[in-house]
Amino acid sequence: MWLFVMFDLPVGTRQERKQASDFRHQLQDAGFEMSQFSIYLKYFATTEKAEATKTKIRSQLPPGGKVDILMITDKQFTNMERFYAKSQIKNQPKPDQLHLF
Repeated sequence: MWLFVMFDLPVGTRQERKQASDFRHQLQDAGFEMSQFSIYLKYFATTEKAEATKTKIRSQLPPGGKVDILMITDKQFTNMERFYAKSQIKNQPKPDQLHLF
């Protein structure tokens, strides 16, 4: 499963800028990667782990702005077409599983 967090947060005041920055840092600390400035994504091996992360994100929402959380399958993610400066780029592969004994 891929989890996307998309947001549009107010940045008109110093406090709002700090809240937006803190929210971005929380996503990065949780292992999310920036796809675009206000779109972060992360791969999860199971739906349960993705749901647990969604719950944690909900508890960290800033007081203002709009946040959307979207969960898609790996197959749906591989069907996404991505471009940078009119050149198509490959979707990033799902991370390899780490096996601990």
